[in-house]
Amino acid sequence: MKGLAVFQDTIFALSSGALPSGVAIIRLSGPQVQSGLQTLVGNLPPPRQAVLREIRADDRGLLDRGLVLFFLGPNSFTGEDCAELQIHGGRAVVSAILHYLANLEGFRPAEAGDFTRRAFLNGKMDLSGAEALADLIAAETETQRKLAIQNTSGRQRQLYGSWRTTLLRARAFIEAELDFADEDDVPGSVSQRVWENMRALAATLRSHIAGYAAAEIIREGFRVVLIGAPNAGKSSLLNALARREVAIVTDIPGTTRDLVEVSLDVRGLKVIVTDTAGIRETDDVVEKLGVERAHGAARAADLVIHLMPADAADIDRVNPLNEDNNRIVVTSKCDVGRVARGTLAVSAVTGEGLEELLDVISSRAAASLALAESTIPTRLRHKSHLSDCLSCIDVAVSRDDLPLELRAEELRQAADHLGRITGTTDVEDLLGVIFSEFCIGK
Repeated sequence: MKGLAVFQDTIFALSSGALPSGVAIIRLSGPQVQSGLQTLVGNLPPPRQAVLREIRADDRGLLDRGLVLFFLGPNSFTGEDCAELQIHGGRAVVSAILHYLANLEGFRPAEAGDFTRRAFLNGKMDLSGAEALADLIAAETETQRKLAIQNTSGRQRQLYGSWRTTLLRARAFIEAELDFADEDDVPGSVSQRVWENMRALAATLRSHIAGYAAAEIIREGFRVVLIGAPNAGKSSLLNALARREVAIVTDIPGTTRDLVEVSLDVRGLKVIVTDTAGIRETDDVVEKLGVERAHGAARAADLVIHLMPADAADIDRVNPLNEDNNRIVVTSKCDVGRVARGTLAVSAVTGEGLEELLDVISSRAAASLALAESTIPTRLRHKSHLSDCLSCIDVAVSRDDLPLELRAEELRQAADHLGRITGTTDVEDLLGVIFSEFCIGK
């Protein structure tokens, strides 16, 4: 970004957690921060130093005592003058200060993502960094935190920036050949070298785009679906894994009619386990819909766990060799019958085998995240622009029947698609969508 965006208003919001709390933090950003602080606390604190001050309102006297921090722009999160009031976290205290700020001229309550949006517009971060910050705030597991913190460091920006530079350099060579082919200092027929570089970049992009599957699992969760005949112990297993009553359990076949999901943190990874209707032939219209949904969930799952109860008549005919990369056979109710040879045995009643089952889920999930250690696209928006970029490069490389000018234009569009990921090209229509994901005060 060039220069700083100019905002006429000053925004403020409670940026800490739900009230009441031990400490509450009110954040301010904008051109009236200094005058607002002087009104509230008297003399302006030295920049970047926490100072204990009385917080007063002209018409209401002392509101509270707390720590006050002032950050002089552009050396702040948003690039503007910023301040934080660290006060007692009582509802009445916070409400009184927020009410007072709302009545100051030029001040308004912040909307979702307002602070981060200003940071982006003032060049403090790129769009991929802003999205990573939103992911960090929303992170529920250790794996989600690691992926988000990795991207807040600017690794995506640096990677996509280097690819964009490669594309721009390739265009420059082509256009130099077009415009100055008769000059001695322009090497003749540079196109062959350019297209070799573009083929290599296309191969790198294909591998990079494939990493989105791992990012999707980290952000949305590794999907595990329990299937089996009625009364196979699916609902009981779900409750045992969740350690609470999530699904209704009875001895009546067909009790579960719809999908029941629970989100778990398994070895630092978000795992969504889904209980399904028992699979059998039925004339019941509602149960039949449940069976269809069970099949649909299994097709979309990252891992299918097929439960065979130990008391089933055909337990000896179970063949675990039919397992594949996304399907395993597990003997349930192992406390009441025989265990199918070669299968993992679990009991929702005694807890036997539950830790081993979680280990299996964790290892299968880890295998799906092989690319997650490197920089990968983390949003569908990223994948879409990367795919469009790749398509443009493929056209430029493969269509040697096109005039050189048109092939260069494909490379220009490819570079623009990369720029839209980080916000270096026009993305105004995206800003409202991206920053609406943030909480108030961030």
